[in-house]
Amino acid sequence: MAVEQLRITKIAAADVSPNRRRGGDIRVLLSPKTVGATSGFMGVLTLAPREHVSEHYHPYSEEFLYVVRGRLSMRVETEVVDLEPGDALAVPIGARHRLVNTGDEEAVAVFHLGPLAPSPELGHVDTEEPPHTAESTPEVGGGRR
Repeated sequence: MAVEQLRITKIAAADVSPNRRRGGDIRVLLSPKTVGATSGFMGVLTLAPREHVSEHYHPYSEEFLYVVRGRLSMRVETEVVDLEPGDALAVPIGARHRLVNTGDEEAVAVFHLGPLAPSPELGHVDTEEPPHTAESTPEVGGGRR
C-alpha cells in the first residue's frame, strides 16, 4: 500500500463535520485523510458547560491536550487533573481517560494523537457507553461537509 505524501493544506474547523458520538463537538482537522499525515492526527474539541467526552483509551497512541478556553477536568486512570487556558496535558498510551467541562462557559481544546493506530477502528477503545451511540459519525479525519 503506497503511503500518501503530506500535503500542504489549510483545513478550516468550520468545514469539518463534527463527531459527537463520545460527547462534545470533536473535529479532526489534520489527519491521514485530510492532509496525508503519517505520524498522527490533530483536531479541536468544544464542550458545553458540564458536557463530557466519555471514557476511552488509545492502545497505540499518546494524546496531547491544550486548553484554549474554559475549564476542564481530565481523569486519567484514577488521577484527576484540572485544566485551564494555557495548560497542556499528556495522556500515555493505553491510559483510560475522561474529560469534562467543569466551568460555566464553553470550553475549547486542541488535541493531537500519535503515533497512528494500524487502522482507524483500532484507535479508540470505549470503556464507558458513549452518550450518542446511535448517531452516525464520520471516520477519524473523515467527512467534510
